[in-house]
Amino acid sequence: MTKAGFPVPQGFCISTAAYRAFIQTSGIIDSLLGQLEHLKHDDLEQIRTAGKQIREHLAQVPVPDEIKSAILEGIDTTGKGKAYAVRSSATAEDLPTASFAGQQDTFLNVCGKDQLLDAVKQCWSSLFTDRAISYRAKNGFDHRSVFLAVVVQEMVFPEVSGIMFTADPITGHRKTISIDASFGLGEALVSGVVSADLYQVRSGEIVKKQLSKKESAIYSV
Repeated sequence: MTKAGFPVPQGFCISTAAYRAFIQTSGIIDSLLGQLEHLKHDDLEQIRTAGKQIREHLAQVPVPDEIKSAILEGIDTTGKGKAYAVRSSATAEDLPTASFAGQQDTFLNVCGKDQLLDAVKQCWSSLFTDRAISYRAKNGFDHRSVFLAVVVQEMVFPEVSGIMFTADPITGHRKTISIDASFGLGEALVSGVVSADLYQVRSGEIVKKQLSKKESAIYSV
C-alpha cells in the first residue's frame, strides 16, 4: 500500500525469530507445552488452567537484551512521543482451512517504551489464550509449531474506520469489494460492539448499501 502511494502509518515488525528467542530463555517452556499436547479442544477447564500457567510464566520471563534493544531502536526511529497499535500476527493465520485471526491480542494507544515492551510480551503470551489453545487443538495444529510476530504501528485516530474485503466474504464473489464501517476506532467493529454499515462495490459502483444503527463508538482519550 505504501508503494501504491497510500498514506500508511509508520511502524515496524518484530519477527517470529524474536518470539522464539524469547521463549527459549525459559527453562520450563517445553514441559509446559507438553501439558497441552494431549488436551482436546473441549477440555475447557484443563485448557484454562494450562493456558493461565503458561501466560503467567511468560510474564516473568525477561526479554533478551538484544531483542529489547532492537525494539527500542525501532521506536526511536518511528517516534518516541507517539501512540502505537501493537498487534499480534501468528504464523497460522489466514489459511485455506482455518483462520486464526482474532485469536491473539491487540493493544491500542500504547505510549512510551515501558508500555511498548509490556504490550509486546502480552502479545507473545496471547498465543496461549484459552481460545487460541482450543482452536489449535480443534484444527490439529502442533502448539510448538505456531509462532507469533508483532506489528508495531503508529496509531491513527479516525472519525470513521472499517474493514475492506477484496472478495465478498459471504458469497466468495471475487469481483465484489465489501466494506464494513463504523464511527471511531475499528476496535468497536472487530470486537462486535456495533453493527457496521455495509457497502459493496463492483466495477466501480456501489451495488449494495446497508446502514445500521450505531449507538456506540470507541475513541482514544
